[in-house]
Amino acid sequence: MQVNSISAAVGARPLAFAGFPVSSWAFALRVWLAMLLALYAGFWLELESPSSAALTVAVLTLPTRGQGLEKAGYRLLATAIGVAASIAITGLFSQTGALLLAVLGIWVGLCVYVAGMLDGNRAYAAALGCITVALIAIEQIDSPLQVFPTGIARGAAIGIGVLAVALVNELLAAPDYHPVLASRLEALHRRVTEFARGAIRGDVSSTPAAADLLHDIAALRPEIASLSTESSIGTARTAAARSAMVDLVDELALARAFAALPAAVATAQDDPGCGQSSLIAICRAQLRSEIIRRNSDVRGNLGALRAGTQPLRQWRAPLYRSRRIAAEGAFRAAIHFTLIAIVFDLAGWPSTELCLTLAAAIIALSSTTPDPRGFTRLAVFAMPIACLLGGILKYLVFNGVSEFQLLAIGLAPVVIGMALLITLPSRTLSSLGRLILVFMLAVLAPSNPQSYDPEVFLVTCLFCQLAALLAFAAQLLLPSLSSERRIQLLLAAARRELRRLDFGQARHPAPEEAAFRDATQIEQIMSAGGSSVAGQQVVAEAMHCFDQAAALRRCHTELERLAAGPLSEAAGAARAALTSRNGHTILAAAEALQRAAPQGHVSCDPILAALVRASTAFGCQQPLTGSSQERRP
Repeated sequence: MQVNSISAAVGARPLAFAGFPVSSWAFALRVWLAMLLALYAGFWLELESPSSAALTVAVLTLPTRGQGLEKAGYRLLATAIGVAASIAITGLFSQTGALLLAVLGIWVGLCVYVAGMLDGNRAYAAALGCITVALIAIEQIDSPLQVFPTGIARGAAIGIGVLAVALVNELLAAPDYHPVLASRLEALHRRVTEFARGAIRGDVSSTPAAADLLHDIAALRPEIASLSTESSIGTARTAAARSAMVDLVDELALARAFAALPAAVATAQDDPGCGQSSLIAICRAQLRSEIIRRNSDVRGNLGALRAGTQPLRQWRAPLYRSRRIAAEGAFRAAIHFTLIAIVFDLAGWPSTELCLTLAAAIIALSSTTPDPRGFTRLAVFAMPIACLLGGILKYLVFNGVSEFQLLAIGLAPVVIGMALLITLPSRTLSSLGRLILVFMLAVLAPSNPQSYDPEVFLVTCLFCQLAALLAFAAQLLLPSLSSERRIQLLLAAARRELRRLDFGQARHPAPEEAAFRDATQIEQIMSAGGSSVAGQQVVAEAMHCFDQAAALRRCHTELERLAAGPLSEAAGAARAALTSRNGHTILAAAEALQRAAPQGHVSCDPILAALVRASTAFGCQQPLTGSSQERRP
């Protein structure tokens, strides 16, 4: 639902009216005008379903130009894929009865799986592929010859809705998102800088604070893609924002490594050449310089984001996704849809296509949220409100009229009110406003001429509410993946990936990019319930894996430079020590490499620092004197 970006984009101005800032009213006005433009174009072109154009506007209700255009692009792409899938499924299985419903259930599961492997509007596009097939193939399940015309009509309506949103946003100067995103990244930069300063001062390092920072940084990943659609320099801004996020994660990892080091004291002043003490001093100096350099890189990337120029170094921001979690979610979604289809098949009710279509839409959209059951529960609550508002508009406000001007005036209070609700910072209220707006338009189904048959309206409302209830009942019968199960799978994957790190081969992506990927894994753990007491323990262990993996990857990168040099034998011994995952063994290998370095006439400070960092991450407690920092959990 992108609630955070909406509230951030509309909550900056101090001027307010009726409790909402002026920017919220401007956003609501744009939504209303775009919806009227889409409906008018649909009526003028005599589309089969002009309400689909209005629904497109409701779905694309985002406060900034780039966010709306990015989502619109994915909506068009998913619609094209869904139409093609509808034609293929209907053509192959239209006369197979129960087999057709089974194939539709498999398609629902496939779309949910793809959505589970993506994020942001990409996940929405995967879910929309399921919804499009539901709207076309299921609603035309008894008339397969109408699948192609229906698909073309839906594509035309969505195209009109997209054009209406783009035109209104351009004419009314919808704000860009990059200033909001830059401000959020700058705030995160200040927090990471303060964390690093505390580590250098010797303050106790807080694992929960570091995990919160990683969560907040990684949570911005789905939003930076919208910068590419804002302007001609949007691609450069996207690259700058992505690089800034990766550098922030790496700076935080460096600060964590610095805080874990023992104090660099001379354990024996009689022996100033003490090996371990000098290694600690080398590591502290190296990490401090790297933190300063990375902090400077972040400032440069933020400057490039503001200016719209390419960053000096571009990083990729890979996303971690668990195939196991996606597969289990897909399996449950397919079963949910199949159970609902069986209920309708056994009941033998006429005209249940709308109900099954809406159930598929709720199942698909819930799969893109952290809490599918919570989303479905919210849909159950929003549906009767939407039906009530639709009934009031149809039979009390419009009351038989067909003039477009009266339609525009009648829609204004509901559309503007729900758009204002969408801008609220509360995730629940914002999602509720969007659902009510979409469901209300689906129930009202504005057309030209408007139908005022009360029996049809009551049946539609009944089946819509039944669809939401059945989707919720199916999730109660076969619960969606629980937060505890999701956390267990994510933590097991973190442990497994740490064990599988192989330092005998070149590793891709780069250590900085791999650290960001690990940060997205921690963000998913925290989003799944890391705030509870048990969840905090899991987050602490995940942070431990994060530190160890970052240290190992850095060691590998540094040791590769010695693979073909005079210190190749010492480097090989260091690699063997790393495979032991024992801090004392790794530290001993660092001492051996330090003694061999003068013979090879090679500067080994970065390599020594990486090995000391790894020895600390894997539990080496030497030297014991002067260590006041927090140990790894």
